[in-house]
Amino acid sequence: MIDSNGSIQPSNKSELVEDNKAVEVSNVNEEVSAKEDSTEKQNETVSRFNTKQEVLSQLKELVENADEVNKQELDNLKQAFYKIHNSELEEKKKATASTEEEGETVEDKAANADPLEEEFKRLMSVIKEKRSEQTAKIEKEKEDNLLTKLAILEKLRELVESPEDANKSYSEFKKLQQQWNEIKSVPQAKVTELWKSYQHYVEKFYDLLKLNNEFREYDFKKNLEIKIHLCEAAEKLVNEEDVVSAFHQLQKLHQEFRDTGPVSKELRDEIWARFKAASTAINRRHQQHFEALKEVEQHNLDQKTVICEIVESIEYDQLKTFSAWENKTEEVIALQNKWKTIGFAPQKMNVKIFERFRRACDEYFKKKGEFFKSLKENMNVNLEKKKELCEKVEALKDSTDWKATAEQLTKLQKEWKTIGPVSKKNSDAVWKRFITACDYFFDQKNKATSSQRTVEIENLEKKKAVIQKLSSIDESVATEDAEKLMRELMKEWSEVGHVPFRDKDKLYKQYHGLIDQLFERFNISASNRKLSNFKSNISNLQNNGSQSLYREREKLVRAFENIKNELQTYENNIGFLSSSSKKGNSLLTELNRKVEKLKADLELVSQKIKVIDETIKSEG
Repeated sequence: MIDSNGSIQPSNKSELVEDNKAVEVSNVNEEVSAKEDSTEKQNETVSRFNTKQEVLSQLKELVENADEVNKQELDNLKQAFYKIHNSELEEKKKATASTEEEGETVEDKAANADPLEEEFKRLMSVIKEKRSEQTAKIEKEKEDNLLTKLAILEKLRELVESPEDANKSYSEFKKLQQQWNEIKSVPQAKVTELWKSYQHYVEKFYDLLKLNNEFREYDFKKNLEIKIHLCEAAEKLVNEEDVVSAFHQLQKLHQEFRDTGPVSKELRDEIWARFKAASTAINRRHQQHFEALKEVEQHNLDQKTVICEIVESIEYDQLKTFSAWENKTEEVIALQNKWKTIGFAPQKMNVKIFERFRRACDEYFKKKGEFFKSLKENMNVNLEKKKELCEKVEALKDSTDWKATAEQLTKLQKEWKTIGPVSKKNSDAVWKRFITACDYFFDQKNKATSSQRTVEIENLEKKKAVIQKLSSIDESVATEDAEKLMRELMKEWSEVGHVPFRDKDKLYKQYHGLIDQLFERFNISASNRKLSNFKSNISNLQNNGSQSLYREREKLVRAFENIKNELQTYENNIGFLSSSSKKGNSLLTELNRKVEKLKADLELVSQKIKVIDETIKSEG
């Protein structure tokens, strides 16, 4: 440059080094922002909507300004829509699981066309078409801007190659700088190359510029004021609560910093170091924010993986009864509800882990549907068997051979109990038909055998007396005395013989209702209550002969083994779950509760077997 005496000062080509550094840092930050920030935006968008109508409403608003919508926002809306859509399909599957008995499958119901989905696809198509047009327009503007900047570079080259006119060209140079800064978007592939060429010509111009020190110092002063302001703005962003917002604001500050000219040589390193320090702090917080987010997402993935493995490990060959399937369905639904409380997994795995869970659930409900279909077929067979029994009973109901017919009817009643269930719509009718015929015979028999009826009536009065005594036990009685009295009355009840057939069920229900109330009132455990009831019913088995005791024991042994196997399965699941998920989560608590119940059931069955063994031993 030229001093006040008109002599040329040595040029300093390092004047714009700080600007080159700003460009490099800004470019790196923009790339990090584009990759990392997409995860948080996606999670915020997906969790913001509760219904498909809300997503469609947002999409309709975007149609009006489709040229301003970015692809990430559309992808987020798409994921939000299909997250809700898939959840609704899951609900339909659960809601229609029972209807599979009637022959209609979940797939049939889920296959119905969704008008909201069709509208969603139509709106997405409109937006994409408008965005394509806008993208083409933007790309053309970038190409035009590229040509304009190339023209500016050409003019700068001419100024640099005409050093004798440098002083006269200063105003032209500043004008070209202003024009350059006003042009923003160019093709991304050309950004770095253009900027390097621009910096090259600016440096060369300043090397050749014969400008007096007053103008030069004035430029330095103004640039210093701007860069100090930018440093202060960046330092305030260090404490900004919204880390992502602070990061984006920093990118704008970097753009301004690099668009601002150089400062005096002795202050260049200092001002750049100050701005860089604030930038480093903001970038570090931004990086830590996404690292923490990734850690949470990884933990979510671990939890979801465990849930998938639990559903996938269901042993279908152990589910042989209606109640077993219903209990297992409650567990699967509990796992589905637990899934909904867990946040997003990492983006690259989020869809995959959901697809895995959905496949496992689909497989379960498919198997359940097959079971109920088979059950329905069996129910039809059972219905025919029960109708045959009804016909046999109806053929015997008018017989006067009381003893032989009574034995035959008793056998038919036992055979009835061995037949499996029938559908609800037929169950009451066929049972009423069967029991009506049985009741008619036994009523006629009771009329003909009045002496036997007299004994049964006496027994009825005795059992009513036991019920009256049980009813008189109130809270004033000590727990120990109450329990002792209850044992005596239960023994007395079991020693009383048969009562009239038509009163049997009503009396039995009244008796056991009182027993249950007393056990609950005096806080006697459910296991003791069940065991006591079992002991009181042993006499009925003894009356039917020792073979009845042996058959009951075999049934209890099979129940013991089934409960034991189920308990082992749950304990294995708990061990697997505990090693993969955080201690104390609700799923683990629920499984532990199930295990404790199975242990109690196992102990109760063991005690019942022991009671039968003692009874058999005493008979021998």
